[in-house]
Parts: sequence; structure tokens; C-alpha cells
Amino acid sequence: MTSKSEFILNEALTMSPEERARMARCLIQSLETPPDETADAKWVELAQKRLVELEAGIVKPVSWDKIKKNVRA
Repeated sequence: MTSKSEFILNEALTMSPEERARMARCLIQSLETPPDETADAKWVELAQKRLVELEAGIVKPVSWDKIKKNVRA
């Protein structure tokens, strides 16, 4: 991360949660490309696949707290 981006990040972290959320939405929107017309169908397909895997015991569910802990590590 450049010193400029680190500065901006540190400044953003002093904002309220609402301001940070708005900033995040604006930044994400600035990266977006035209919508993928097949995205919704792909998400449904992936969700159905994951449900089958969970029900069959192929994968085990992971709590949101554990996911956050792993991301921070």
C-alpha cells in the first residue's frame, strides 16, 4: 500500500461507521464494470451446490466469528 493510500485509510478509519460505509460503496461502485447478466443464476447455482455439499456432509459449516478470526490472522 502506498503512503497516500495508507493516509487515506487512516483518515477513513476516523469516520463514523455510516460515513465509512458510504465511502466503501462509492469506492466499490467506481470499480464496477457493466453488470453480468448471468451473475444471479451463477449465485443460485453456487448456493444450491453448497447446500447439497452441506447436507451430504462433504463440507462443514463455519461460523462467521471463525471466518473473521481467520481473515484477521
